[in-house]
Amino acid sequence: MRPALHITVVTETYPPEINGVANTMRHLVAGLAVRGHQLHVVRPRQGTDSGSSGGARTGETLVPGLPIPGYRGLRFGLPVFACLRRLWQVQRPDLIYIATEGPLGHAALKAAEAHAIPTATGFHTQFEQYSRHYGLGLLAQPIARSLRSFHNRSDVTLIPTTELRDRLRSQGYTRVQVFGRGVDTLLFSPRRRRALLRAQWDCGPNAPTLLYVGRLAVEKNITLVLDSFIATQAALPNTRCLLVGDGPEWSRLSRAFPQFQFVGAKVGVELAEHYASADLFVFPSLTETFGNVVPEAMASGLTVVAFDAAAAHNYIRTGENGITVYPYDDQTFVNAVVAAAQDMKCLFHYGSKARATAETLGWDHVIDTVEKCLFDVIQRRATAAEGERLALTSQ
Repeated sequence: MRPALHITVVTETYPPEINGVANTMRHLVAGLAVRGHQLHVVRPRQGTDSGSSGGARTGETLVPGLPIPGYRGLRFGLPVFACLRRLWQVQRPDLIYIATEGPLGHAALKAAEAHAIPTATGFHTQFEQYSRHYGLGLLAQPIARSLRSFHNRSDVTLIPTTELRDRLRSQGYTRVQVFGRGVDTLLFSPRRRRALLRAQWDCGPNAPTLLYVGRLAVEKNITLVLDSFIATQAALPNTRCLLVGDGPEWSRLSRAFPQFQFVGAKVGVELAEHYASADLFVFPSLTETFGNVVPEAMASGLTVVAFDAAAAHNYIRTGENGITVYPYDDQTFVNAVVAAAQDMKCLFHYGSKARATAETLGWDHVIDTVEKCLFDVIQRRATAAEGERLALTSQ
């Protein structure tokens, strides 16, 4: 029987914020808590936080933050090193999991080092790739070096795929371990399909509905989503095209492409119903460390067309449960979307197989892997400390 741990999670994004990191943190915190561990979350104060306590829920410490440019509603935490050092001097955790590499994450790692507390870091966002999409390509290499230095100071870096693990190791990352991702197959399910919702989209029974879910931003390769939609509607005029999500491009794109439906961000059951009521999921992003939307779409019974990377590389077998295209081959990607939309029978077959694959991706196994990793980190630190103590006493 393993002992219960006191684990602090430091993250610059957390529900109700909508993004892949926040979603993963929700499952991680809840899953470890169910296993009897004591969880404490350190995060920036969000716009939804209010009240005399500053919005902090039980088991939370809120810190000041500033808005992130281009990410409406999100904030990065300030580098509150002194605050964290005082907090952990009074309430020392057994381990600190640092989910984000922003100012708050850097302060947390420094404070953990000051107290000799074991740490795990999460590699959730490819910031060096994002920089190339915002005219900051010259900063890509400095950002990459900074990220590598940050993660190599921790006891372990947890990443979602073996593909990413191998790439990071080749770039000089040490102590990298895969813990994967899960999907909630009760929430995301073909049973959520709604005829009323399809009627609102003006979808006939045999009209294919194409769906994109994610941020409407350049780093998501949103132009290729639109190119795929345009080409499919040219071949099949009764096609309906839907974009779920918010982002800096929402206003411009919704005006420029009135033939598509831009429905904004959706969460929970409403999001699940949008997935299941579509037929074909189009996701050409190449900046994902994982891409939670891919297994969500698969669990919803959709055929997915994606580049052969991240989650799609892990879970989709072309010609069996979906379609993948070699990265950066844009024309082949568009052709694959058009061809898939023209065969509703094939869409149903692939979608059924995709659902079967998703049913093997429960969060329980993921949390078990993380829990074992955290215990190993703590044990290695304890063994190293004991070795140092014995060496000193023998002198």
